[in-house]
Amino acid sequence: MNVPELIFPGIDVAKDTLELALDDQSKTECIANSGKEIGALVNRLKLLAERIGVILLEATGGYERPVAAALCAAGLPVMVVNPRQARDFAKSMGYLAKTDAIDARVLSHFGRTLHQSAQRERLLMKLPDANQEALEALLVRHNQLVAMRVAEANRLATSHPSQHKSIKLVLKMLDRQIALIDKNIDGMLKGHFAQKLALFKDFKGVGPCMQAALMGALPELGQLTHAQIGKLVGVAPLNADSGRHKGKRITWGGRATVRTTLYMAALSAIRYNPVIKIFYERLLAKGKLKKVALVACMHKMLTIMNAIVKSGIPWNPEHPNAPKNA
Repeated sequence: MNVPELIFPGIDVAKDTLELALDDQSKTECIANSGKEIGALVNRLKLLAERIGVILLEATGGYERPVAAALCAAGLPVMVVNPRQARDFAKSMGYLAKTDAIDARVLSHFGRTLHQSAQRERLLMKLPDANQEALEALLVRHNQLVAMRVAEANRLATSHPSQHKSIKLVLKMLDRQIALIDKNIDGMLKGHFAQKLALFKDFKGVGPCMQAALMGALPELGQLTHAQIGKLVGVAPLNADSGRHKGKRITWGGRATVRTTLYMAALSAIRYNPVIKIFYERLLAKGKLKKVALVACMHKMLTIMNAIVKSGIPWNPEHPNAPKNA
């Protein structure tokens, strides 16, 4: 019996269109990025389900979410990669020109490679929980409003007096909106995530902002290894060695929302959380720079929280998943 050759559809996403390549050699097809056309695309690909290795899309500021979610809900294997990964792969394979059609073929080629990777199962998209998705949206909106408020406050400091009244009115409006979003976030946390958050009740440094970031923007918490969760957030030290050169370990990338909030949480934890404080002071005593020590504390906090969720055992300083020797 002949086994049909697998195909790896690549979809380049724009605001209004989807460029589909069934493989990295075939002619592409342009489809409208709207509900009816997405439904037709899903039905079409479902007919090819037995032949599909993986469908690869590139994250495009949220425009990819409707089609990715629809494909995933239909039981099709879907991956979403960030644009930097896709472009780096394209350059490495000699794809120097860039058009929607070329990008779709590149994604198909990249999908074939990822399908053969040992990381395939981890990279496959899972349908987000509705509550987690709503909380993440509120968290994004909170951060947008805070950024807008900072910008307006900065304008007030350097603006002409004739502009002050307008700026102050905008600041008051933003304050009201931030308070409303925070109230909604608090309601979501208490209504849908109370059981999980109870595990962190006595973890000093894990306040409302950190709780919202963990529940809304890091659904993988408790499901990955310490190394995987550290890389996902962008706090794991990465090698930079070549030949005889032993470079400094660096951290980069990761989920900005979680990483930024974790940074603020670590600033609090090195003062008020005994386990993290002792760890931080020990690193300083070894001659580590304060920033390096703080990032190490971020990593430690994340791995502790990951272990707590995985075990389901509430935090306490003597918890075996919060080792004193780091």
